[in-house]
Amino acid sequence: MFKYLRLILAVPLLLIAVSCSTQQTTSAPGTDPELEAKARAALQTLVDDAPRTQQLQQMAKAILVFPDILKAGFIVGAQGGKGVMFGPDGKVLGYYTARAVSYGLQAGGQTFSEAMFLMTDSAVSYLNSSDGWSVGMGPSVVVVDAGMGKSMTTTTMKSDVYAFIFGQQGLMAGLGVQGQKISKYNP
Repeated sequence: MFKYLRLILAVPLLLIAVSCSTQQTTSAPGTDPELEAKARAALQTLVDDAPRTQQLQQMAKAILVFPDILKAGFIVGAQGGKGVMFGPDGKVLGYYTARAVSYGLQAGGQTFSEAMFLMTDSAVSYLNSSDGWSVGMGPSVVVVDAGMGKSMTTTTMKSDVYAFIFGQQGLMAGLGVQGQKISKYNP
């Protein structure tokens, strides 16, 4: 029993240590060319896999791309990653972190990418003016799956934000309660 209790307590500590580690390789203050390149490549992968997202991209006020989010857990889980917000013209508007904790029947680990298409000026300004954006609070977010991504049209797109999760690798199984917080940071 003691062995399992130590294991349950060790996993969250390991997750916190991994999510807090920072290794910066920037060429200029306030930029992260490596993260930017990964984010552009991840967005291109999404567009290649779901061509209708290109239409969504053209209508978006901004696109927030997290190329590598790591999720791991055993009963208690955590996920985190860094991302880039691009303007409609492809210019970098800022750098963000996404963090989440979850609790429930779960075990495993995986990495994935996430792209959030911010469709309104109010969604962009809310993200930039608030002290972090908790998904579930603020603008309405629609998580789009592969089937919906193929059938989207300009008449069905009415939400503030559309989120795509793609490129999953690894194995994460279970049910849990989770909330994601997105915050701005300076590289």
